[in-house]
Parts: sequence; C-alpha cells; structure tokens
Amino acid sequence: MSDHDNYVIGVDYGTASVRSIVVNTANGEQLAAAVATYERFSKGMYCNAAENQFRQHPLDYIEGLERSVTAALSQCDDTVKKNIRAISVDTTGSTPVAVDETGTPLALTPGFEDNPNAMFFLWKDHTGIREAEEINEHAKRQETDYLKYVGGIYSSEWFWAKLLRMLREDAQVAKAAHSWVEHCDWIPFLLTGGTDVKKIKRGVCAAGHKALWAKEWNGFPPDDFFTGIDPLLKGWSGRLPQDTFAADRPAGRLSETWAMKFGLSTDVQIGIGAMDAHMGAVGGQIEPYYMSKVMGTSTCDMLALPTEEVGSVLVDGICGQVTGSVIPGMIGMEAGQSAFGDVYAWFQQVLAWPLKNYRDNLGATDKAETLAVLQHIEDSLLKELNRSAEKIELTEGLELALDWLNGRRTPDADQSVKAAITDLSLGSDAPHIFRALAEATCFGAKKIVERFTDRGIPIKGIIGVGGVAKKAPFIMQMMSDVLELPIRIHRSEQTCAYGAAMFAATVAGIYPDVQQAMKQMGQGFDETYRPNEERSVIYKKRYAKYLELSNFVDSK
Repeated sequence: MSDHDNYVIGVDYGTASVRSIVVNTANGEQLAAAVATYERFSKGMYCNAAENQFRQHPLDYIEGLERSVTAALSQCDDTVKKNIRAISVDTTGSTPVAVDETGTPLALTPGFEDNPNAMFFLWKDHTGIREAEEINEHAKRQETDYLKYVGGIYSSEWFWAKLLRMLREDAQVAKAAHSWVEHCDWIPFLLTGGTDVKKIKRGVCAAGHKALWAKEWNGFPPDDFFTGIDPLLKGWSGRLPQDTFAADRPAGRLSETWAMKFGLSTDVQIGIGAMDAHMGAVGGQIEPYYMSKVMGTSTCDMLALPTEEVGSVLVDGICGQVTGSVIPGMIGMEAGQSAFGDVYAWFQQVLAWPLKNYRDNLGATDKAETLAVLQHIEDSLLKELNRSAEKIELTEGLELALDWLNGRRTPDADQSVKAAITDLSLGSDAPHIFRALAEATCFGAKKIVERFTDRGIPIKGIIGVGGVAKKAPFIMQMMSDVLELPIRIHRSEQTCAYGAAMFAATVAGIYPDVQQAMKQMGQGFDETYRPNEERSVIYKKRYAKYLELSNFVDSK
C-alpha cells in the first residue's frame, strides 16, 4: 500500500471546543476538519469565575468527540474512511477527573450528574491554591526533592492539588472515587473501550509534568510523602498506573462501539494521549533550542532538547522537564503564562459590558437589526483596539501593566498574585490601556525566556502557533521587539491537531519516529517577525519598570 492510501485523525481538545482533522500522511494535506463547542461549558455551567472554579462535564467531551470526528469524516469519501490508520488525541492539562473502578467519570454515574466535583477540573481551575501551598511547604522539608523535575514549585493547576481539593471538599465523591485520571489519558481509554481503570495506559507527558512521576523514584513519590501532606491522600499513588508511555506508542485499537459511531474499522490504532501544547509543538515543527509558544487563552512554551546536551541542568520555576514529553528520546521543558488571550478577552468584556447590558434588556419587539449591530460592535472591539493601539507612539512614559489576571504560571508559579495597571491619567483611553495589557503579556514572555537563558539553556528563536500568533500581527511584532528574537509563525491554524495527527502516523507505523512524521507532514511557516532595534532599546527600559511593578505586587 502506498503512503497516499494512509490517513490519520488528529483530535485536539481545547478549552472551549474540540476539533478533529483528517490528514494524508504522505504530505500532511488536511482533507477535512470540524469543530464542536462544549455545549454546557459554553453556557457557563458548573463554573464560578469569582471562585476560580472551572469544571467541564464529561458529556461535553464525549459528545464533542463524536460530533467533530463524524463531521470531519462526512467530508471524506469512502476510500479515505477505509484507510484511516490511527487516531491520536491531545487535551488541556492538568485536567483530571474522579472515576469509578470501570474508569467511568463519576459525573456519568447516578447521583453525581450535576456535581462539579465529579467532573473534570479544567486546567485553569485554581480552587486548589491552598492545597498547592501545602504541597510546596511539605516538599521543602523532605530529604528527597520530589519537585526538582517540575521546577521546584507545585501549582494549583496540577494533578495532586486538585485531587486534594476534591477529597477535602466532597466526601461523597471522595468515597465513590476509585482513581483520579487525566483527560489526555481518559480519552484513549474511552476510544479503546476500556472497562478497568487499572488498565489505563498513562502518558508520560501529563504524569511527568503535572503528577510528580519520575524514573528516579520508580514512578510516583512514596505514599508517606503524600500522607505527610494530608492523610486523605493515603493510598492514592498506588491507585495510579506506575508505568508511563510516550505518545508514539499505541493505547490499543478502536472499540466496536466507537468504530460504529465513526463508521471506521476496529483495526484503527489509538495513540497514547498527551497535553495540547506538547503535541502542538510537534505540529508546529519544533526544533532544539527554538521555543514553541502556543498562544491562545493562555500560553504553553515548549522546548525539546537533546538529553546529552542538557545533562544535569535543572531549570527552576518552570512547569517541568520530562524525557519524552514532547519528542520521544528528548527532554521536554514546559513553561507558560496563565493568561494571554484571556487578558485581551477580559478587557474586551469590560468595554462591552454596556453593550451587553443594553442588548440583554431590549424588549421582544425591538428589531433584529439592532441586536445584530450591537453584536457586531462587540465582536469588532479587539480588532479596533489592535488597530488603534498600533498607532500609539512608543515612549518610556506610557501606561504600564502586569499580566497576572489569572495568576502566574511561570516563572515561579503562584496563582494567588494579581494583575495591575499603573501610570493612568485622564488621557488613558481604551487603546492605551489595551496596549499596556498587550505589552504586559510580551513582558511575561520575556521573563520566561530569561529564566531559561539565565540557567544556561539558550533560546535561538520563537515558533509562534495558535490563534493569537495568526491573528494579531501587532502583538507578534511587539513580542519580537521585546524578546529581541525572531518569531516564525507556523502556517497551520491547528498545530495541536496536526501534532496529534503526526503522532497517529507514528503509532500506525507509517513513520519510524515522530521526527520523520514532522518532516513529511509539516506545513511550514507563513512569515517571520524580526526585532526592531530602536524599539527594543525602549522596551528594555520599560521592562525594567515591569520588573519593579512585579516585585512590588509579588511582595504584597
């Protein structure tokens, strides 16, 4: 069979929707794509932003998977459908859920259907801030440094903090829970028809970066480490599979149930899952010492480095370094910002409040045209803010902001810190404030780059992927000026799904490794932003002020 007869499906679970693409493995041609929005999450169900609670119902994931894959396949002819070889999946993370002994999320069982604690704890759920602090304090007192491969600081966004929060908050869920499973591990288990939670194949990506798994201690830290944090954690590490796998390995074959839903063969291989930014880095054709920056609601910054060149170097304050988490055989390093596109979306919502309030209070007799105009204005706000902010002359005295609207992921995780805007005056209009916020996200990116370079990991350039990278040239040029690095923008708008497709092609045996899959299936780059030296000089001075503001807010 020729390469032209081989096709794969890449599935990418984002924060608000799931997208599926059908790809020709010979050249990476995208034959079809479909997106399914999470119906419950889009309505704000089970979430409370004021309390940093963000939960997602497993039915959103299941229904979204079926809708997006079947919609994508409906665009393909029978020849393509008959020659689908593999499906691989990426998801957000850490996004874990309580499951019973069959591996079924508790929200799918009687009595827990509407209980947020029985649902997936979305990556940006920060209800476990206190629990993360306790994990960090306990870890400091240990003879073994169990946090050294996760940057030395455990985050409330991660696996164990969320588990402990659930155990403390909901005795009923805690009693019914048999295990605690990451989203990226659960979807392959679902697709392969798994019915025994002990047989879930755990990906090294989420286990290493979010759950303290490491070869050095033969899996997870010992039980007494966890019971020292809280006796409620007793025995939980033993409920988790101790073996982990890279995403180039199969989790099993497509079950009869899902084969019937999709109209595919049960011979289709299902790959081990991984987190979205890690597969997105592969889809964006990551190279050693080039930082893949996946820019969406937040950012995930990925590096893939030769093991022998990293040696014993440990980078503190990041989201971990794990062998095989990005490219099997290389060390994957992860950092990121808790809010990036969310910063811009927040400001848009602030400005749009009068419009939304007026629209929501319109009577039933008001014309549809009025509603349409109001919606158009609301939808155009970010575009107009970008256009107007770009015209503002760069000077040292402009408004200055801090990007911690959703806490700080890296460097040095702390989800309790807050954002700030300074140097306001009566001349501070919306474009000026937006410009300060955009600049703050670029400064946050610079602080991450500096942490790597200060620890001896050189950064040669940035590979920009994701929605903001494609749609915001003003911000991308600003970032290049701030970082004093070139930024290559990847051509694909769906690099995470493409990365999943590349891993699927490897799982199916079409390519010997994911590097070959990247080479053959990669879509290349649209353009490169290069730093403007004159602007970089001014940004250096403003960055110094940003650091002063950061230190001031962080000390409070």
